Amino acid sequence: MLLHLGSTSPDVGHLEVRLRELGIYTGGADNLFGGGVESAIKAFQKSHGLAPDGVVGDKTWSALFPAAAPAASPLAGTPLAQRCLALTGTFETSMAAPDCYAGLSGDFDGQGLSFGVAQWNLGQGSLQPLLAEMLSQHEDVMNGLFHDRLNDVRSMLASPVAAQLDWARRIQDRLRHNIFEPWKGLFKALGRTPEFQAIQVEHAAAIHTAALQLCARFGISTERAVALMFDIRVQNYSISAATEAKIRTDFAAIPPATEPPDLEVARLRSIANRRAEAANPQFVEDVRVRKLAIANGTGTVHGVVYDLERQFGIRLVAATGT
Repeated sequence: MLLHLGSTSPDVGHLEVRLRELGIYTGGADNLFGGGVESAIKAFQKSHGLAPDGVVGDKTWSALFPAAAPAASPLAGTPLAQRCLALTGTFETSMAAPDCYAGLSGDFDGQGLSFGVAQWNLGQGSLQPLLAEMLSQHEDVMNGLFHDRLNDVRSMLASPVAAQLDWARRIQDRLRHNIFEPWKGLFKALGRTPEFQAIQVEHAAAIHTAALQLCARFGISTERAVALMFDIRVQNYSISAATEAKIRTDFAAIPPATEPPDLEVARLRSIANRRAEAANPQFVEDVRVRKLAIANGTGTVHGVVYDLERQFGIRLVAATGT
């Protein structure tokens, strides 16, 4: 259990109801851990002798719900591929699973429109296959969502990439890159359907396979290692030969007597730092913080606290049954 500023889940809704019962929160139960919830949690923690960090871990949850066991992560028991997808999806969209499956952003990066848990996009041609598959396999669902606007989607998919990008830019604010309604709501509704979520999981399998290959290439083998390489494949696509050479130099400098768990973490940190250094200069620190949070197992990314084991079940243990 770990709930914090930015968390979105039914557990947050239960938390909001409980805080209202205690008279220390006056907001609604919208399943979103915002500043009001954080303030109420800090007040509760202070009154119960707990560290007032505004984060709901097992101790705070047990104090709030003394008769209840700490809530289990909804990802507990799921395949590692799905856990890695949830972690990266949360980074990419700033929304926890399953809301991250409906993550939507505009042309801030020149890709026209990015959508879904892994932010597949039009510019690189990664989103079109998912939409085409949804149309092919679940036309009834698409009709039920888009109605008379479905032909616009069909026409866009049948157009050259330049025309697809132009279409995407016409349905958003060109300065703020916010998608206009009704398209914002339509895409969000699509992302919440189990059919399109299943397609996203299916397409993410190739990313997971590539992550496993990268792990083998660099001699790392834990769940945390797979999560790091998965995130690199989504956010950064690859590790160049020049970056790999620097990583291998770092590996060679690690003391030979280093214990296996510490050796793994040292290698993960090297990969995190070196891949960040190779990123676009304006994004280097963003990439570094995100990748080090995975390498270390904990960290704060965009003001949100992450604990990989508690939230995603991703541990520093050998990745088996991947």
